[in-house]
Amino acid sequence: MTGVSIVVPTVRRASLRPLLDALGPLPPDLQLLVVEDRERRGPAAARNTGWRRATGEWVVFLDDDVVPAPDWVRRLRADLDVGDEIGGVQGRVRVPRPAGRRPTDWERTTIGLEAGEWITADMAYRRRALQETGGFDERFPRAFREDAELAHRVRRAGWRLVRGGRTVAHPVRPESPWVSLRTQRGNADDALLRRLYGPRWRTRLGVPPGRRSRHALVTAAAAGALGALALPGRWRWSAAALGLGWAAGTAEFALARIAPGPRTPAEVATMALTSALIPPLAVGHWLAGRWRWRAA
Repeated sequence: MTGVSIVVPTVRRASLRPLLDALGPLPPDLQLLVVEDRERRGPAAARNTGWRRATGEWVVFLDDDVVPAPDWVRRLRADLDVGDEIGGVQGRVRVPRPAGRRPTDWERTTIGLEAGEWITADMAYRRRALQETGGFDERFPRAFREDAELAHRVRRAGWRLVRGGRTVAHPVRPESPWVSLRTQRGNADDALLRRLYGPRWRTRLGVPPGRRSRHALVTAAAAGALGALALPGRWRWSAAALGLGWAAGTAEFALARIAPGPRTPAEVATMALTSALIPPLAVGHWLAGRWRWRAA
């Protein structure tokens, strides 16, 4: 290993300081670049800025809300001592669990990062692989799917990706109870992936199946019920049937989110309300993305 550059994109979150403290003083052959995304162009653009200014043979991307383990640098060196056919090495992510209770819906979302493939919470790429593929696609403005999309292009260029032994902790950051509504914006990014890679984009990129098809059915039932109510009386039975379909779909979604959680009154109420709002939001962002990226 001839040299390593560590790139950390940030929007000045408080979590940056624990990361830098955990890295500590770095040896001369490790370069650290902290890229402040002042214009809020997104982490993909910030990472591209970082690796294009980096000098190392390897570029390690760390998110600004992880905490490297004390032996992270030593294990990083071992991880990057690989054959020339290896284009990327992923670190291992560990999410601390809450003490004395089950995790909330948001905490479970963060815990899901532990099983993520090629996520840039801690992902090292050979600089040549980034140069060959052009780096991250800056049309992805969020920390969502942009890492899976790059990994797909790197593998398609002939490189292998492997998992390493280094570890970072990923604490669950505090969030609004309504964070699940905001994250539905990612459906627009899925629409871009659908445009770029076709109907089987999830399989190609290794992205797990989602609930959008069910969200579409629930949303259609709700819209149909409201539409039938505006029609003459004989359509009221149709409105009732569609309304029951909407209620059943919403209840199933809410129960699926409530059952594994702490089931506190606040969590149950939040899950019930957001489960009614998420399907139309998800479908709306998906349709907006399909329109926006129709010519991509």
